[in-house]
Amino acid sequence: MNNIERRDAQMAYISDESVMEEQKVCRRILQKFNTMDRSDFEGLGRTVKELLGKSDGAFINPPFYCDYGSHIEVGKNFFANYNCMIIDVAKVKIGDNCQMAPNVAIYTAGHPVHPVSRNSAYEYGIEVTIGDNVWIGGNTVILPGVHIGSNTVIGAGSVVTKGIPDWVVAAGNPCRVIRKITEEDRKYYYRDREFDEEAWMAIEEFAKTVQDC
Repeated sequence: MNNIERRDAQMAYISDESVMEEQKVCRRILQKFNTMDRSDFEGLGRTVKELLGKSDGAFINPPFYCDYGSHIEVGKNFFANYNCMIIDVAKVKIGDNCQMAPNVAIYTAGHPVHPVSRNSAYEYGIEVTIGDNVWIGGNTVILPGVHIGSNTVIGAGSVVTKGIPDWVVAAGNPCRVIRKITEEDRKYYYRDREFDEEAWMAIEEFAKTVQDC
């Protein structure tokens, strides 16, 4: 097997010339994206579509960093705020309606623990998956192999080292489940602050158009 095949099979591989040629394609697109007029929302959106392996209405606030782009698959209405970094050596699959606050980092890549193995130049990438309707708080780090369930919130500053289930609030280093998300949470927009009547009526109307929230 060549190193691209090894990488894509989530085996130990070496970033040889063929691997770096793939990264060059991504870097050219990122150079364009990260130096574009920040008010050119349509242009930014087109470039995001060019960069990512799969997207549907995705928008990213530059700057943004990744290794390949083509290994990132996002669902409908994906949004990532400033300074997002996705090291997509392996696949990163993200569902519909996901939001990422500033400075979120997703790492699929890693290196052996033992220095002899690490210095051999072998590295690896393990897939990360994120479900639908997930909100990732600012300065969160998500490590290789993690799965985050649908309808979950990850608190700011978290380091996610293991899988997180559906419908929970989780936070911390290492990230742990704090509580479940319940129907009672629907009426609050921040802690104990309830939506006003105008906003609440709009939310109720919106809820009629969706099935999963």
